[in-house]
Amino acid sequence: MNINHMLNEVLVRLFRNINVLEERAICTGDYKDVTANDMHVIEAIDMEEARNMTSVARSLGVTTGTLTIAVNSLVKKGYVERGRSEEDRRVVLVSLSEKGKKAYLHHQQFHEQMIEAIVEELSEEEQAVLEKALVKLDRFFRS
Repeated sequence: MNINHMLNEVLVRLFRNINVLEERAICTGDYKDVTANDMHVIEAIDMEEARNMTSVARSLGVTTGTLTIAVNSLVKKGYVERGRSEEDRRVVLVSLSEKGKKAYLHHQQFHEQMIEAIVEELSEEEQAVLEKALVKLDRFFRS
């Protein structure tokens, strides 16, 4: 099998498996009503301060219309709160409720466990090679 074919198979399988694992890990216990996509919206909103809808949509690579649908659902479920900017009342701001902050931390814990499981199997040299390769891969996908 040539390298191109092998890399294609591995990347497709990795993407699929990470999505499945993430869905299983996230949608448990208190978070059965949240999808992996919901959790990525929660992650993009951030823990610290309210963000405007345009900046959240941009960081997710979606339209504000698409984000509005997701945020409406998360508001109904109690994960996100919506408000207006004090400086410009036309600007809609979103922030995480306490429930949303707990979900954010739950998602963050999944990512930390996943990375730890990967890193513990690699030598320091292998970790450096993996980091360099993934940075290049990320750069390719961003361009």
